[in-house]
Amino acid sequence: MSPNPFAMSAARRTRLCIWYVAGYLVLSGLALLLAPRAALTAMLSDTDYGTVMPRWVGMLSVAMGTLVAQIVRQRVVVLYPLSFFMPAAMLIGFVGMYLQSSNPLFLAIAGVVGVGVLATGVSMLAEKTSRSGGHRPEGSSRA
Repeated sequence: MSPNPFAMSAARRTRLCIWYVAGYLVLSGLALLLAPRAALTAMLSDTDYGTVMPRWVGMLSVAMGTLVAQIVRQRVVVLYPLSFFMPAAMLIGFVGMYLQSSNPLFLAIAGVVGVGVLATGVSMLAEKTSRSGGHRPEGSSRA
């Protein structure tokens, strides 16, 4: 029986999910830097934020995306959980900003980030489960 060509290790799946995070940060950041009004319209914003603040956010997004990409490229595994917990915490902020402003921009951002958080979380959990063999080591207890 030939191996499944679509099967991949949990560690590889986690890396791919974190590449997704780096990708949306860099791409959205570049869009905000180069064409802030068009980028905000594409992100469903119904508010004019001018061009300066979106470009600043774009610079920060590109910087953060580049950092995340280097973490994955250099396989700094100890920092992988950060690529899950930071965006997960930011989801709360995006929902809060939507509730304050009613601007669909924040729901669109929450959707993109939420996909990354969900995929990364599931992959990291699968990786942890596969490393531990799906059971607890001998001698461990629940207490």
